[in-house]
Amino acid sequence: MATSTFLARPIALTGNCIMLVWRHGSTLQTCKCPLCRRPITLLVPTENPLRGRDNSAVADILRDIETYNRLFGGHSTSIFQRMQDLPFLLRRLLREMMDPQRTLPLVIRARIYIAIILSAIYIISPVDIIPEGILGIVGLLDDLLIALVCFLHVAALYRSVLYFRHGGS
Repeated sequence: MATSTFLARPIALTGNCIMLVWRHGSTLQTCKCPLCRRPITLLVPTENPLRGRDNSAVADILRDIETYNRLFGGHSTSIFQRMQDLPFLLRRLLREMMDPQRTLPLVIRARIYIAIILSAIYIISPVDIIPEGILGIVGLLDDLLIALVCFLHVAALYRSVLYFRHGGS
């Protein structure tokens, strides 16, 4: 049976079960996570069902996941939702960047590296918007804000790759 990890919460659920919940509810709106009741905005299959595409049951579930993602994956999410998705997306991105069998598009990989390098340069440099020397610990807020913006940007880039890969256009 195929499993799917979805972005609302990084848990593995049976792909068929979540599709049944969606079909028996309103097909015009997103499903809600059974644990936290947040809307599921993007379904991301794990690697196991992607290898078993030749099985007709798995292929049907993956086709349903692509349909769901086409309908609901491109919607903008709130900053709170993006921050909740951040650990899942960054862990998956790191795992994908370390795996030699998986590849990210060169443009996306370059944008990720540029964002991380520029953020690191700003955080390390002594020139700040709010200087630490004058305001002490409050001066670290701009560094934390830059790091958060960098992580959110990198996660948004990777989310767009996942959306394109699993049902986007």
